[in-house]
Amino acid sequence: MFDVVYGVDFSGARLAGRSMWLARIEPSVEPAEPGAVPYRLTQLAALETLCGTAERATAIAHLVRLVEGSERALWALQFPFGLPVEVMEPEAAWPDQMEFVYHFGDDDYGMGLECLRRAKELGGPNHIRRLTDVEEKAPHDPYHYRIIYQTFYGMRDVLGPLRGRDDTAILPFHYDRLPHARRVVVEACPASTLKRLGLPHWNYKQPGGQSPDAKRRRTRREILAGLAAHVAIGRVRRAALLRDGGGDALDAVISAVGAALSWRASDHERVAGHPRYVREGRHYA
Repeated sequence: MFDVVYGVDFSGARLAGRSMWLARIEPSVEPAEPGAVPYRLTQLAALETLCGTAERATAIAHLVRLVEGSERALWALQFPFGLPVEVMEPEAAWPDQMEFVYHFGDDDYGMGLECLRRAKELGGPNHIRRLTDVEEKAPHDPYHYRIIYQTFYGMRDVLGPLRGRDDTAILPFHYDRLPHARRVVVEACPASTLKRLGLPHWNYKQPGGQSPDAKRRRTRREILAGLAAHVAIGRVRRAALLRDGGGDALDAVISAVGAALSWRASDHERVAGHPRYVREGRHYA
């Protein structure tokens, strides 16, 4: 169905374009030959490079335009597409979640605090994970203080503009659009993909924005060796993946590979009819 798969390591930081990377993978061989690597990495770039600024609003708007301009494309975006149903009103559907996000205007952190308040009122854990977060062993819940900015700006400024387009299917919420969709948008989780592939999911990100040390570079080489069965990466882009301090470029590649694998492995009929996925989202990882 797809001519190209994009992975995006999303950021909600003020200078989001600096740490937000885009990776494009395309089928390597058509028809597939036995033993052939199915995909090749054909683009790897920071949004700051693509749009000329790191400023959040401009970088995110540029990302939306890239999605809107794509054809026969699968987009894997690394941010939560929804919140756990427990912190929403009873029977609230995904459109109600979007309205909940809009209600906070520009108060990104305030939305996280409200989710935390609601969780505390329930008397259970303060941080409630969605079903998909539990199933895929995601590192954090969608309103965790480390994730809330990604959740807020991703839902509001990326999914918000895209959900009104009938030619764009945001899954698992828009399976009914697939017959006429020109592009599909799904939620990625690099950590979950690495766990599924049996690859290291820690010690590859260098804290503090510094160049990766020897330990991180060893871990990245191990990850790249594991990805080699799924995507061919040229020498120049491999060097960039080893050099990027935060590991954001590598996360973009992992997101693309994870979505491509998940798309083929998923029982889409079951997902489309699942009572929780269609309300709070699902990882395609």
